[in-house]
Amino acid sequence: MIRILVVDDDFRVSGLHCSFVAGVEGFEVVGQAANVAEALDAVRRLQPELLLLDIFLPDGSGLDVLRRLTRDEGGTRPDAVMITADRDITSVRTAMKLGAVGYLVKPFGAAALAERLTAYRELQHKLDALGPEAETDQADVDALFSVARPTRLPAIPAKGHSAPTLALVHQAVRTARRDLSAAEAAELTGVSRATAQRYLSYLVREGVVRLELRYGTTGRPEHRYRTVS
Repeated sequence: MIRILVVDDDFRVSGLHCSFVAGVEGFEVVGQAANVAEALDAVRRLQPELLLLDIFLPDGSGLDVLRRLTRDEGGTRPDAVMITADRDITSVRTAMKLGAVGYLVKPFGAAALAERLTAYRELQHKLDALGPEAETDQADVDALFSVARPTRLPAIPAKGHSAPTLALVHQAVRTARRDLSAAEAAELTGVSRATAQRYLSYLVREGVVRLELRYGTTGRPEHRYRTVS
């Protein structure tokens, strides 16, 4: 499990983000903090791997948290996804320079956060598989950077679709590195074939996934799905 610390001064928003995280496989919230001082203390006590970090905090800035952790820990600190209403380009540039791995502008839905988290989880898995002593070629580097910058999921319709399920189905197709049938997507995600088919059709309509037809010798062509490159 990837351990997350949620840092936000609004307890209702913090609780909402915790509920979003709970819907994404492979992550757990280990704590919440409402200001800079609490965040710094919680990082040292709880040792999370990832921060969901607001910029506007009562006693400073989430950017100050990143600066302090980098200085105090000798350059090592948790990764951070900035979760903020701050749209100022200076803040975005500063977050990038401080090494934030993502930036989500409030308000956003569960699907947007699930997309970032699943991409982050995939990146960590790939880095772990390579090992600390591995030498990479350009293809490996390109693959790692493409994982870190996921394709944006479409907005969720008001009825009929679950944000975590949509992210799960999209992630299955995205990481397969080949085309999938609805049955194969269902097996990978644990949902029914009918559910997988419905979500895949929605992703095709939204232009995130493309439909490919595989023709056999007899009968109707098989529907196969692949992410749009």
